[in-house]
Amino acid sequence: MAEARARQRGGNAEDVSAERLAEAGLRFEVDGEIATITLDRPEKRNAQTFATWSALARIGENLPGQVRVVVVKGEGPSFSAGIDLRMFTPEGVPGQGSFSSAATNGDTDIAQSVSKAQAGFLWLRRPEIVSIAAVQGHAIGAGFQLALSCDLRIVADDVKFCMKEPALGLVPDLTGTKPLVELVGLAKAIDICLTARTVYADEAMRIGLAEKVVAGSDLEQAVRDKIAELLSTNRDAAIATKRLLQGAHGRSLEEQCAAEGREQAARLKALFGG
Repeated sequence: MAEARARQRGGNAEDVSAERLAEAGLRFEVDGEIATITLDRPEKRNAQTFATWSALARIGENLPGQVRVVVVKGEGPSFSAGIDLRMFTPEGVPGQGSFSSAATNGDTDIAQSVSKAQAGFLWLRRPEIVSIAAVQGHAIGAGFQLALSCDLRIVADDVKFCMKEPALGLVPDLTGTKPLVELVGLAKAIDICLTARTVYADEAMRIGLAEKVVAGSDLEQAVRDKIAELLSTNRDAAIATKRLLQGAHGRSLEEQCAAEGREQAARLKALFGG
C-alpha cells in the first residue's frame, strides 16, 4: 500500500519497500492521512545506525502527498537508546563502517556525511505535516534528537530523555540542539546536555519537552486522540498556520503581521474567491 502511494506521488517505491526498511530497522505504514514510522530493533532498544538515518531520509523523500500526520514510535519498551554502540568500535556496523573509519575523511566529507544523516530528521518539520513522537522508555542521544525533531511529543510516564553525546566525546548533531534550546531555554539546555543527565516524565512535562504524559498502557490511545484533533482542522489552514508559527521567531512583529496578512489573503481567496 505505501509503495503504491509512493509511486502516485512520484517517489521511488523501491526506496521505501518493507524489505529495505527492515534492513535498516524500520517499519513504515500509511493509512490514509496518517503515516507511522516504527523503530523496529527492540532487541537493541531501537539503537540507530547510518542506515537508520538514510532510511528515514528516504521515507521523507517518498512520503505520500495525502499524509497530514506522521507518528514516530519505537517497538518494545524503549523509543530509542541512541547510537548503536558498535559504531564506536573499529569494526563498526557490518556494511556501514564506524566512527573510526569516518574520522579518516576530510572535514568537508565529514560535514557532508553529517548533513546526509540530518536529512532523516529535518523533513519531520515540514509545514505540510504534523509529526508526533510517541515516546516510552529510553530516548537517549539520537533517540532524544529524533523526538525533538517532531512537532509534538506525547510520552509515557516511564520516559527517560538523555542527551548522551557530550559524555561520549561527541556533540549532538542530528538537528536536536536548536529545538531543545527553543523548548527549554539556553540555561536548561546547557544543563541537560553538559551533564548528560536523565530527564524524567514529570520534568519533561514541566519544562516543555512533552505536550502530554500518560501511563504506558494509554500511550497509543493518547496519540490516536491527538491525531483526531489535528485532522479535524482544515488542511490548508493548518499548513499556513504552521508556516506562520515556524517563521515567527525570526521575524519582527511588523514582519509577522505582514506574513499573517499574506497567508490570510490566500485563505480568503481559496474559501470565498469563487
